Amino acid sequence: MKVYQLKRSQVLPITMQHAWEFFSSPKNLAKITPERMGFEILSISGGDKMYAGQIINYKIKILPFYRARWTTEITHVQEPFYFIDEQRFGPYALWHHQHHFKEVPGGVEVTDDVHYAIPFGFLGRLANAVFVQRELNTIFEYRNAILQKYFPSGDKTMLKSA
Repeated sequence: MKVYQLKRSQVLPITMQHAWEFFSSPKNLAKITPERMGFEILSISGGDKMYAGQIINYKIKILPFYRARWTTEITHVQEPFYFIDEQRFGPYALWHHQHHFKEVPGGVEVTDDVHYAIPFGFLGRLANAVFVQRELNTIFEYRNAILQKYFPSGDKTMLKSA
């Protein structure tokens, strides 16, 4: 199984507490996901406050003709520094998403570090090269732009993709 990495960092002119409150609320994920993806939270276990072991079920349109159900678990939480979500059921063979927050001059550096794998062997690798990697980049570019609108004066995103 080939594992890919997508890593993005962005500085937002906010406090650590503000960053944590915004990013640790699953309900805000819909605000930073492109509308065309039809993101819909179906259920959140244990309420809105994030905790290790929390399960979030949602639907998301990953292809124009296919809406996937996706279940993630919040596996680690170290408030206000980071949390990790992992796919339990969904379209990926592996999805491990680290969200890090670091106080820097001018605000908070928000870093997304995603490791993912596509199922179906060679066909999955081909799909990643042709479509998936580009789509993930587009989603994170959208997030960068929308976050700059929510929190004006943020630095330009830095991209690392492996």
